[in-house]
Amino acid sequence: MKSFSIRLQQDGTIMVPKVIEDKLNLHEGDYLNFLEIDDVIILTSQQPKVPQLTEQITTIREQENVSLEELLEGLENERTIIYKEKYEF
Repeated sequence: MKSFSIRLQQDGTIMVPKVIEDKLNLHEGDYLNFLEIDDVIILTSQQPKVPQLTEQITTIREQENVSLEELLEGLENERTIIYKEKYEF
């Protein structure tokens, strides 16, 4: 999992790191979304149904007794598997 620092400007804007812009194919004017799960904020490049998705993730985590750290670790593992399937032959 990678972490990137983003600085909040005085006027409330943020600068997305160039590496993220390139990876997500972002362009000026694109909309980004903040997804809040407990104490973690996830920035997404697509327009998910944020309120419903957040509620569903929280409900499933509580039902399955999965910590936020376990959830994030599982996401990283799934991302690695998908990457390997897509790009490694």
